[in-house]
Amino acid sequence: MKNSILYILFSLVVFGCANGQDKPGDMNIVKLPKVKPGQAVATFGGGCFWAMGEALSELKGVDQVVAGFAGGTTKNPTYEEVCTRTTGHAETVQVYYDPAVISYEKLAEAFFYAHNPTELNYQGPDEGTDYRSIAFYRTPEEKAILLALIKKINASHHYNAPIVTQVVPFTVFYAAERYHQGYYRAHPSAGYIQSVSVPKVMKMRAMEKAFLKPEFQK
Repeated sequence: MKNSILYILFSLVVFGCANGQDKPGDMNIVKLPKVKPGQAVATFGGGCFWAMGEALSELKGVDQVVAGFAGGTTKNPTYEEVCTRTTGHAETVQVYYDPAVISYEKLAEAFFYAHNPTELNYQGPDEGTDYRSIAFYRTPEEKAILLALIKKINASHHYNAPIVTQVVPFTVFYAAERYHQGYYRAHPSAGYIQSVSVPKVMKMRAMEKAFLKPEFQK
């Protein structure tokens, strides 16, 4: 009986991020939104995009977050293809934000606190290069910001190991299926969300409390 219980608990976590939490719904690829006047875009990958998407969407100045894939070579990949780890892509989120309200630096800082950037090619129970920590820059200034943040956080010893996040130039982002968009809020009681995603979001809230939208500052 004890082994059976352990197996059930193990399954709730390991088969979490898009693997067996419930029957998939709309598997059509969503269209990327057009960038509005005054908006800026940032792209990050930090493990399962369900948690990262929710965490960054809770920040003031963030208008929309799209779950998808980046960092690989396969064009227009499906989630199933990315899971084979032959595409080179990582689960990623693309953030559409107002730079007059939140800076790229603050957004990137929240990214580093919304997952464990010291874990190489895994995040908790999620293993593989598709769960790697990766940050994309669009300008030399953004690259400098990312490198400076890594140096600062390492020096603070917030984590017990050095950050291994890849810092790479942005090339292209592919949106994931509609089923993955806003999954955290759509399935709050799912075992994976409660066990893995919620702690990540709660940690980010604690670290960036002053920059949260009012409804998340409680």
